Amino acid sequence: MKDRILSVDIFRGMTIVLMILVNTPGTWQAVYAPLRHAEWHGYTPTDLVFPFFLFIVGTSIVFSYKNKEVTGATYKKISIRTLKLIGLGLFLGAFTLTFPFIKDFENIRFPGVLQRIGVVFFFASILFLNLNWKALIATAVLLLVGYWILMDFIPVNGMESTFERAPNNLANYIDVQVFGSHNYKADYDPEGLLSTLPSIVSSLLGIFTGLILTSKQEKKATILMGLGGSFLILGYVWDLFFPINKALWTSSFVLVTAGWANLILALIYYLTDVKKISFGSIFRYAGANAIVLYFLSSFISKVLGMIKVNETTSLHGWLFDTIYVHDFMSLQMSSLLYGLTVVAFYCLLAYVLYQRKIFIKV
Repeated sequence: MKDRILSVDIFRGMTIVLMILVNTPGTWQAVYAPLRHAEWHGYTPTDLVFPFFLFIVGTSIVFSYKNKEVTGATYKKISIRTLKLIGLGLFLGAFTLTFPFIKDFENIRFPGVLQRIGVVFFFASILFLNLNWKALIATAVLLLVGYWILMDFIPVNGMESTFERAPNNLANYIDVQVFGSHNYKADYDPEGLLSTLPSIVSSLLGIFTGLILTSKQEKKATILMGLGGSFLILGYVWDLFFPINKALWTSSFVLVTAGWANLILALIYYLTDVKKISFGSIFRYAGANAIVLYFLSSFISKVLGMIKVNETTSLHGWLFDTIYVHDFMSLQMSSLLYGLTVVAFYCLLAYVLYQRKIFIKV
């Protein structure tokens, strides 16, 4: 788009680069604390990454569909993109190296990151096309409050509901009942069924930011800063009653992560779009092919873990031990350097694709 906002592209690219970094350490046994997910309640910088991507999906929906004529072809395009994202996610969960290259059915994980992106994109797009901003706010509030009520007040198996990792946690219970062995963990999935409802709001809040950025409002950075601060305050107040939790994608988690997203995007917007300071081009390149980079990084990482150099060591493990593990540095540093090398590779790939004007749309 000729009126494209540079800060949005940079923010998207930064998010996808961080997604790759936190997903590809040298070894999961030695990862610095900020690059780990919270054990359960609370959050780390890593826990911000996925909601940031859903947030920017919402912002991008505004750029794609605002002031455009809505036809049957529009809904068809949205549906096809949704099915592509879900299909790629299911492929990642099912792929194996041995013929017929599909895991046994009982070992396939059904939920996943790309599946959630697809579902959230679908519902956020449909809502944006059919509701005005006031109705979108009402929908967001209804989803967040409704999810809290469901999680807090619905008994599970005759027991009082809980927000802890337990059988009487409603979100966990539904995931086990619906997906059975097809979850990420035996007792829950961080991209589970019920928690998809509040994750849609992560994208709706990104839509509100997109509406601000495309409006004629002055001092947009200031407005975004105020919005981000307000979300943070509301999120931390709600945390007293409904704990911040990524695995459950709690309503407080939605608000806190959207708060940080607005604050960071506001800063980038001020520097790039207001002050015209040039930086972050590599992130803009990564953002131009974000889904492709994420899929390739996940797929190649999975393949490297499957290829065996010997009975106990994968190709990934061999590369890490041979190139990165040394007596003069900690294992955590070695693990981080491996991840940064992976990130550098995909940033280079993003640069090449961008320079050759290759933009692979999913």
